[in-house]
Amino acid sequence: MSPRADQQAHADPELTATVFEPIAYLEWIAGRPEAADHDLGSSDLRRAGDGRVVPPALADREDPPPGTTLESQVATVYDADPTDVHVTAGASHANLLAAMAACAASDDPHVLVESPGYEPQAATPAGFGASVDRFSRAPGGRLDPGRLRDALTPETDLVVCTNRHNPTGALADRETLAAAAEAVGEVDATLLVDEVYAPYVLEARSGDGSAFGGVTAAGLPNTVVASSLTKFHGLGGLRIGWLVGEGAFVERLDRVAWHLPVVADPSRALARRTLHHADALAERSRERLAANHELLSEFLAGRTDVVGDVPAGCPYGLVWHADVDGDVLSAAAWEAGVLVVPGRFFGVRGAVRVAAGHDAETTAAALAAFGRVLDGAETAGV
Repeated sequence: MSPRADQQAHADPELTATVFEPIAYLEWIAGRPEAADHDLGSSDLRRAGDGRVVPPALADREDPPPGTTLESQVATVYDADPTDVHVTAGASHANLLAAMAACAASDDPHVLVESPGYEPQAATPAGFGASVDRFSRAPGGRLDPGRLRDALTPETDLVVCTNRHNPTGALADRETLAAAAEAVGEVDATLLVDEVYAPYVLEARSGDGSAFGGVTAAGLPNTVVASSLTKFHGLGGLRIGWLVGEGAFVERLDRVAWHLPVVADPSRALARRTLHHADALAERSRERLAANHELLSEFLAGRTDVVGDVPAGCPYGLVWHADVDGDVLSAAAWEAGVLVVPGRFFGVRGAVRVAAGHDAETTAAALAAFGRVLDGAETAGV
């Protein structure tokens, strides 16, 4: 036996190499929002930037008092203890860490992921060697704890879902999330809820079970939530996210996190400033949510060739053309400089996801351009 083969034969099982397959959606979307004339693919409420280190939305705002930690600020939002918070370089990093922690705790990890759903939710735990199965969302993308319970097995280690749901925009209330957490707890698994879209509501809520004006699953038993400053706050360039969960799970996150780069101090500093002014920034975000939801809803209501459901307060949703497949429609739109996302990346092949994240004027122009694509699809028989 060669020295290399002997080393492999006696390798520590915890150090066995993982295999990360390409993530089709991320490879497809890379560079497209910047290249598109009209971007209806980006679901974050992105703010204007001018290339400076400090985003314009934060430039003239003061920092929080000295000694304020980002962990304590996040903990205050979620009514949690700072030790229950782990800061990450965005929500994708948060979800990856949660998958790492869950898979490292099992000899044969099993992960259950919602369907339809965001591709990395399944691809990331699979890359860590987990077997991945799916549970179906109810019609309209609704989270059904009964369906989830039916899909659970004694071997399940982690259950992954989004709230708001990506790609439908369906929003689960606290009671539904509690029922889901209870079902997951029956098999001694962990529920991971990606809440980057949870603050997408027109009327901010407060009190127990709320965060950034939206519903949260934080504080429920055997539950960890992930979020970031990218979507609702529109500050994706900071690359700041977090996980909030029970102390024992966060301790596991802390251990596996040593294998990955740490969050940059300048990003932490700007994130602290962001959360110090969270209420003012949220007001601007909700103004955009209201305007863009109305624009998208009116656009769909005014056409007879497409159908789609855009939940209240949500600026994105799935859209179906009466005669044209989602892939074909997305390709035709791209040829015309309009970016919409093929539904196949979420497991809904016939649809496209349309998202209105830019300012209202830009969104109105993009929807008008998409309307011209649809008109052309009708006349050309695309």
